[in-house]
Amino acid sequence: MADKLPPTPKLDELEKGPWPSFVSEIKMAAKSSLASQDLLGLLERSYNEKIGHWKHGGIVGVLGYGGGVIGRYCDLPAEFPNVSHFHTVRVNQPAGWYYKTDALRKICDIWEKRGSGLTNMHGSTGDIILLGTRTDELEPIFAELTAIGFDLGGSGSDVRTPSCCLGKSRCEWACYDTMALTHDLTQSFQDELHRPAFPYKFKFKMSGCPNDCVASVARADISIIGTWRDNIRVNQDAVLEYTKNGLNIQKEVIAFCPGKCMEWDGKQLDIDNSTCRRCMHCINVMPKALRPGKDTGATVLIGSKAPIIEGALLSSVLIPFWKPVAPYTDLKDLMGRIWEIWCEEGKNRERIGEFIQRMGMGNFLETIGVEPIPEMVAHPRENPYVFYEEYLVEDDEEEGQDKN
Repeated sequence: MADKLPPTPKLDELEKGPWPSFVSEIKMAAKSSLASQDLLGLLERSYNEKIGHWKHGGIVGVLGYGGGVIGRYCDLPAEFPNVSHFHTVRVNQPAGWYYKTDALRKICDIWEKRGSGLTNMHGSTGDIILLGTRTDELEPIFAELTAIGFDLGGSGSDVRTPSCCLGKSRCEWACYDTMALTHDLTQSFQDELHRPAFPYKFKFKMSGCPNDCVASVARADISIIGTWRDNIRVNQDAVLEYTKNGLNIQKEVIAFCPGKCMEWDGKQLDIDNSTCRRCMHCINVMPKALRPGKDTGATVLIGSKAPIIEGALLSSVLIPFWKPVAPYTDLKDLMGRIWEIWCEEGKNRERIGEFIQRMGMGNFLETIGVEPIPEMVAHPRENPYVFYEEYLVEDDEEEGQDKN
């Protein structure tokens, strides 16, 4: 099949330079895949005409699931018949993205047999992305994936596949077991994951420490980020060792502290933990001298998203400190209350962060039964005129008693 590759002068330009190229990968797959051959021709056509030739021709999926498959069709089926259907299959990845090579080989064998052979390891949500197959192959793919222990991930207006960093399995900074929580949420919310019933997508992402290696604070509707609530552990001898090895603590550590909570007199490092922001900068610079505290847990945040409709949002604090203890009933109960009001009042394609913006954080917290606290404040209030409903009720009651 190698001699049948179509000429692709514009795509060839994307192979130049020292960086990896998706074009090279498609060409490699095209040696044994007719779909990949046609894909090259179709992409070259799009580059020449400056028109995308993909269309959404309807909902496709597997029996009993509403998510996991993203339908894609080509609008030039006569010219490129092998990509007339080119559906994407999302496969639920294991927590922490740990695989045995045997499992990866089995997935690739299925995909070379049933699809284009092209994969994306991994999509931005975290799933294994299998790119390009026909409608009549979806059920066989699903059957063969489940036979080797894999399930489809989320797509559409549902819980997207929960993902996490590798947590305590390899990282010394992890403040809770991210993989255990991810596995539990994935198992507990199977119905919400596979059968879209929400106004729009809903993502859980778990990071074991404030370094937030899965970027949950910028991408997840619920960000669960490891933290601690006691003092940073300090080894003063190790701090001195860093200075002996040339580290300028004042310039490279203290000057970058957002909480301005550190002082260095040349012999001892003092930390005012009451104003520490838990940003991890000092720990990252001096990992042998500083460590997170021992009273560890997580901060639960809500509402981040990419800039689609209302612009990018970062997560807002919902629970400043939470102890993740299986079976995590408190978190799941909270999710139920959040989903109830969002499904009832949310607009189509409105993420939970946009819903909170429209509804107001105060109203949202009251509806889900969470008390407002200072940690939830994003910035000082702009309006000095505040209406305290509970005080007015008390005043009315007192006035009524006076009249009596």
